[in-house]
Amino acid sequence: MQEVVPINSTPGTQQTRLLDALSAASSGTRLRAALAVGTYPDPGLVEALVARCAVEPNFFVRDMLTWALTRFPSESTVPRLVAELGSGCAQARSQALHTLSKIGDEGVWPAITRSLLCDADDEVARSAWRAAVVLVPAGQEEALAAVLVAQLGRGDRDVRLSLSRALVALGDVIEPALRSGLASVDPTVRAHAHATLLLLSDPEVGFDSALEEATRVLVLGPDRADGAAC
Repeated sequence: MQEVVPINSTPGTQQTRLLDALSAASSGTRLRAALAVGTYPDPGLVEALVARCAVEPNFFVRDMLTWALTRFPSESTVPRLVAELGSGCAQARSQALHTLSKIGDEGVWPAITRSLLCDADDEVARSAWRAAVVLVPAGQEEALAAVLVAQLGRGDRDVRLSLSRALVALGDVIEPALRSGLASVDPTVRAHAHATLLLLSDPEVGFDSALEEATRVLVLGPDRADGAAC
């Protein structure tokens, strides 16, 4: 295992070296720099970490950047991350949401707006869904479920899986909200709603199996579908 950037120079020099390493051409160097920052948190590097999250192309480095940010006191990171939610850069919004979900500060909830939950960018919306189910205050789960259910049928298989997982994480409170999806004129929305209900009742069922079963039920009807499965 390669070592983190050594801490053996003056604070100013070390900070400069880490800043340079965070934007190095090598993803391995950037990864080690993020690890070093998280191992030896320096408040002067919070801004650089957040800024790097918005442009970092490597998934593993982004994940290490998030980990590094969780190592700082929340009062030094949360305000900066919340500010990033208004960025015009989709990756900046998505990564800030992801990091806020890992920090888990419930005071962030008001910043998880409907516009983020319905963001036109799928990755931002997925990050918002995951953050929302972690941060939602007790008693507001049904309102959140109603916003999420309105997006049933959205995107490709991975996007729909993310939405179903977020809904299932809210528990039984999603059942009333899912009725609107089950009554939709759009067969894709109906199948997604039914598949989500199947996952709620049996979390061990895989999403693809649940979606296949939901589609069969919608095409054949519940009675014929049961017969076809025998």
